[in-house]
Amino acid sequence: MFDPQGPTLWELARQALSSTEQGYDLLAPKFDFTPFRTPDAMLSPVAGLLGPPNSIDSAVDVCCGTGAAMKILRPLCRRRVVGVDFSRKMIETGRQHVADATGRVRFEFVRCNVLDMPFESVFDLAVCFGALGHILPRDQTRFVDQMARVLRPGGRFVFASSEMPPVLSRRYWVSRGFNAAMHLRNFMIRPSFIMFYLTFLLPAALQLLKDGGFAVEVRRDVFPAPYAEASLVIATLR
Repeated sequence: MFDPQGPTLWELARQALSSTEQGYDLLAPKFDFTPFRTPDAMLSPVAGLLGPPNSIDSAVDVCCGTGAAMKILRPLCRRRVVGVDFSRKMIETGRQHVADATGRVRFEFVRCNVLDMPFESVFDLAVCFGALGHILPRDQTRFVDQMARVLRPGGRFVFASSEMPPVLSRRYWVSRGFNAAMHLRNFMIRPSFIMFYLTFLLPAALQLLKDGGFAVEVRRDVFPAPYAEASLVIATLR
């Protein structure tokens, strides 16, 4: 599950007992050696669906982490690729990891809350991979509003999601078990650590996007096994 260069059990325990922001600050140097980092096997198929090289003016990676998705965005963009995250250490690590990425446009990193980003109608593309579990259900409408706010008309918001897995499936019960543990942890310990599975799922997420002014397209059969149950959502701002 974890690379030998990944975090120790003690380091994971320290993270779990921290706030969300501090937890990712602690995890940042070894984040790419954990299963929490979106795998290249998921990112590579997406790059080919976003457009040819130099076809996008500006793009933003929302909850960019260590910049894995920013690397696939750079060859597609003409002007800039921005990474947004609230963890200072994740941004510092991301700057190092994207330094050798293919392409010439500049990388920018902005530390902020993705529910209150300092942009308005400046991007043609926004992506978010592996981070939707940090958005609580009560904040999902606000999150969609932020995506609409940062994009230009006709801009796209692209992310991966899935439908609720079958109740008898292993994924369902592992996810439910993890979520129950997180709810218990947050009840007993402050500040909270916000990370849950089975969030922003289809079809509810599609309705939120439509209500937020997006036209939505769902592409299935994009991702290889073992990620084949995920779908790619392309939401275009009207």
